[in-house]
Amino acid sequence: MFTKKTIHDIDLKGKRVLLRADYNVPVEDGMITSDYRLTQSLVTIRALLDQDVQLVICSHLGRPEGRSDPKSSLAPVAKRLSELLGQEVRFARDCIGPEVEKAASELQPRQILLLENLRFHAEEEANDDAFASQLAKLADVFVQDGFGVVHRAHASTDAITHHLPSVAGLLLEKEVDTITEVMQNPKRPLMAIVGGAKISDKIEILEKFIDIADFIAIGGAMANTFLAAKGIDVAKSKIDTDGLPQARDILTKAAAKAKEGNFVFYLPQDGVVANKVDKAAQTRIVDWDAHVFAEVESYPKTPAESTRIVSDDEMILDIGPFSGAFIAGGAQLAETVVWNGTMGVTETVGLQGPIGPFAHGTELVIDALVGDYGHKPFTLVGGGDTAGYVEQRELTAAFNHVSTGGGASLELMAGRKLPGVEALESKD
Repeated sequence: MFTKKTIHDIDLKGKRVLLRADYNVPVEDGMITSDYRLTQSLVTIRALLDQDVQLVICSHLGRPEGRSDPKSSLAPVAKRLSELLGQEVRFARDCIGPEVEKAASELQPRQILLLENLRFHAEEEANDDAFASQLAKLADVFVQDGFGVVHRAHASTDAITHHLPSVAGLLLEKEVDTITEVMQNPKRPLMAIVGGAKISDKIEILEKFIDIADFIAIGGAMANTFLAAKGIDVAKSKIDTDGLPQARDILTKAAAKAKEGNFVFYLPQDGVVANKVDKAAQTRIVDWDAHVFAEVESYPKTPAESTRIVSDDEMILDIGPFSGAFIAGGAQLAETVVWNGTMGVTETVGLQGPIGPFAHGTELVIDALVGDYGHKPFTLVGGGDTAGYVEQRELTAAFNHVSTGGGASLELMAGRKLPGVEALESKD
């Protein structure tokens, strides 16, 4: 149960509210290409407007590194929010200062003002208290609803709470409750499908899943590092060289858990390879039969001891059909599936274009998770590239929960405290 106060726990009638949202959305040529984070924030916005508040919204977009950058302006967000809400969303050309304070003070009940990118000021990421105090001048109450940023102690997630009464929005409450429930009380069998590039980014969550999951399947570039750790020569494939010792440690822990019974740690047994990341690249399937059900006894010491299957000029860019079918089959036996990380290079897929040559493994996983094969488990999709791909495919509604936070969802799954949540007022 969510232990922090929400907008339902305090009287907001007629007050001016500063809402921290996460509108870090993809923008191309001034147009938003995915508005999922915007649509997910609407429940909180409408609930606040029902209280006749004067609403000031702050957010960030991109990584402008403390400088004003037109490419990172939130102006397109104001336009799209206006369309989604069916009312004008005013836009301020800065997020602090006398002009912004004047614009906020002129708001009438149920009117909305969106501030310019917080990260145009370096003080935001520095968690600067003076910057937070300037933000606090804009409102009577602070509402945190940006789940994608609460794992960072920034001015708009931490310092601001020292200046205003601070509670959670409904999206933040939903994210924390859903993820916590899945990790603490999942309906079993529990399956984790983990992709991504660097093992170091997901070492904590991998160790957590070894403790609590019944089946772990590895895909994406991360699988290359595990394969290299087991002695497969992956040629030009992307690997996390620094993560090789961690990969070996994870394999050893997984093997020990498997010996106890009723646990599977699965690495791809085949893959799609090509000599370049290109839609027109010639591809082939290689099979190294890499089932990981037995104890890992030793690791190759030199390249000469490695198993050579992928050619020198090739790289593994997707899991193969046998691996995809095995993972899909595992999902059909699971009652709960947590998915974080695509199975291959999915960036070659256009918004409305055909499936790219290295996205077929990811598509097999999707088919299994949305019930195309007959059984539909409870599905939790982590943020980051996984959520982005699901959004591109316009399939978010087919999953039980698609998180709006990448790093935040990973840290919450791993059991870590989130500074932006801890800073809010408790219900007790």
